[in-house]
Amino acid sequence: MNKKSSIITLLLGLSAFISALAQTNLNFENTSSPLEEWKISGNGNYKAGIDSLHSQEGKYSAYIFGSDTIKDGFKALGAHIPAKYEGEIVTLTGYIKTENVRDGYAGLWLKIDPQVSFDNMDGRGVTGTTEWNKFSISLPLKPKEATKIAFGGLLTGKGKMWVDNLKLTIDGNELKNVPEYQPTKAELDKEFNDGSKITFSSINSQEIENLALLGKVWGFLKYHHPVIASGEYNWDYELFRILEKVRKSKNDKLRDIILLDWINSFGKIPNNSPKEDNRDIAEKPDQKWIQDEIISTALRNKILEIYNHRISPSDTYYIKYSSEGAGNPNFEIEEAYQEISYPDTGYRLLGLFRYWNIIQYFFPYRNITDKDWNTILTEYIPEFVQTENELDYENTFLKVIAEVKDTHANLGGNIDKIKAQLGEYYPPFHVRFIEDQLVIDDIFNPEMADELPVKVGDIITKIEGKPVSEIVQKRVPFTPASNQPTRLRNISFFILRDSMPSKKLEIKNNNRISEVKIPLFKPTNLNIYFFFKQDFNQKSYKILEDNIGYINLGIIKQKDIPKIKKELKDTKGIIVDIRNYPNVFTVFSLGNYLVPQKKHFVKFTHMNLNNPGEFDFNMGPKVGTNKSNAYQGKVILLVDERTQSQAEYTAMAFKASPNTTVIGSTTAGADGNYSSIVLPGGLSTGISGIGIFYPDGTPTQRVGIIPDIEMTPTVKGIRNGEDELLERAIEIINN
Repeated sequence: MNKKSSIITLLLGLSAFISALAQTNLNFENTSSPLEEWKISGNGNYKAGIDSLHSQEGKYSAYIFGSDTIKDGFKALGAHIPAKYEGEIVTLTGYIKTENVRDGYAGLWLKIDPQVSFDNMDGRGVTGTTEWNKFSISLPLKPKEATKIAFGGLLTGKGKMWVDNLKLTIDGNELKNVPEYQPTKAELDKEFNDGSKITFSSINSQEIENLALLGKVWGFLKYHHPVIASGEYNWDYELFRILEKVRKSKNDKLRDIILLDWINSFGKIPNNSPKEDNRDIAEKPDQKWIQDEIISTALRNKILEIYNHRISPSDTYYIKYSSEGAGNPNFEIEEAYQEISYPDTGYRLLGLFRYWNIIQYFFPYRNITDKDWNTILTEYIPEFVQTENELDYENTFLKVIAEVKDTHANLGGNIDKIKAQLGEYYPPFHVRFIEDQLVIDDIFNPEMADELPVKVGDIITKIEGKPVSEIVQKRVPFTPASNQPTRLRNISFFILRDSMPSKKLEIKNNNRISEVKIPLFKPTNLNIYFFFKQDFNQKSYKILEDNIGYINLGIIKQKDIPKIKKELKDTKGIIVDIRNYPNVFTVFSLGNYLVPQKKHFVKFTHMNLNNPGEFDFNMGPKVGTNKSNAYQGKVILLVDERTQSQAEYTAMAFKASPNTTVIGSTTAGADGNYSSIVLPGGLSTGISGIGIFYPDGTPTQRVGIIPDIEMTPTVKGIRNGEDELLERAIEIINN
């Protein structure tokens, strides 16, 4: 475990041991016991206590001291208060003074329990010797989920820090002025907090059809019914109350009667009049299932009545626009039920129904999945019913997520069983699929190179006696991705993981086959990376031979951009390497220099909350400048399957220049702001929340950025240490 993860792990458990803090002692001025109600935690040779000689305010401050003998560890001072306040953002401010802090940092830390959000100033902490300075941390409160606000100061490494005059505010207000959080009616329903009480492990075809329609009706009501969609009911728990009755319906007619009676039990439909706007509609709601799967005319008419009098967007409870202003969906109100590590049958079906309906109504690319999305529930209900353990459940969800064909959509959260199945040991080298072969393209730690029985350029043909192609085939259904090159990229990172510290490989080099046994290591012992290598000791830009500029967006900083404009302005051409993920957002700060004419480069589709399932076109921003100081030379963009999301958006912007040529291969095909989704059992996933198109409507999802010159590396080039795409870019600029 590395230093950061060990700090997080110990602090996650800290609030369980500390009592509620009296607000009067955030400045350690309790004269009888200045550390009363604070907890000191951590590991290593540290001391902590109260100092009466150094204070920012009053008589006392708290200090933490790390001796020169410390090799690894940290010490934290912490306390907590209940989190049931109204508001969105909680902020911790405090003053820190340091003396010779090194090999680590001093900082504040703030955590919203349980597992809502956490920040310990990692990467921006205080080092060296400093006088009192004010610092702050802000996190989303999410009062529906939060139970505790835990906070304090910490020191990693050597030296001494003092902390004083801490203060907590919510939305800028002192806590005494913040009203107590009032739970909704949905939150007050706690009947099924400990389980749905629904367990069955076999299912027949009629029951599958019954549950598939229930899942669709349940989701439709969740986002349309004026009473239900406003949060008057705990809709997860209402599913449990009706599920068994619908499942056991003997035929379609009886099932539809039960569903109609269920809907009517929620009262009369308010006479809403949905606002009809003139919109450039990209995709309309898919209501085919209403006509095809509902037998009863009365039930069908009831569904259509609700649709015609659906809820106003301002009143929705289960879905909002993202607070970031991008227009992508926000599902933060959903419960993860993380205390249930292996959900019962009812909760498993709830997870499937929740996910299916989110894709049905709020995924902008639902219409380009390989399968008709309407068939997914019927296909997967039996699998969710018949899962035997936690690993089965995690893998089954991974399969459903893979059906969406979105590289943004993966499985995270409490996936302990999948992690255990993959193992904690990694190879000491990076592999990549090149020319349809699994090739070693880098050694993580160069000092290991001479000790390994493999070298860069070797082709791995078998793993533990199994052909690589066979292993890939088995992993494809469990590997979400927008396209095959990106799927292979993701598979390559996990294909050699194991629970044992070694692995047998069959290696091919220059047509010679050999068997080798390679050591595997925990990632903390490797300079490991996933997509691409970031070396921040290097400059992000340089001038190559023949006066050609080169920019690596993977390590660029905003402060580099004025220097780039100055130092590369007279170059023959500029190569922009986006075979990575931009370290900072450069679409406009650099794009306005590289594109010598102001023009639109993107069109979005956004969900229409007034009509769930509809997506409307909106023209995006312009990039470039009409000023004469814009770059006039050739621009070459280098892209491949590692170019994803913001990287693809950046490539679209830079490609708006008539002087730009794109060299490379299929990019990840997953653009658009990310929307998070939680699922029962503490699982998490997400989707591309807005659609990204070129101004003429040409799609990018799954397709990616189409190169002007299609080119991929070769095994020969890898063996010879050549960057063939870079060499081709230089050739084009010179010619």
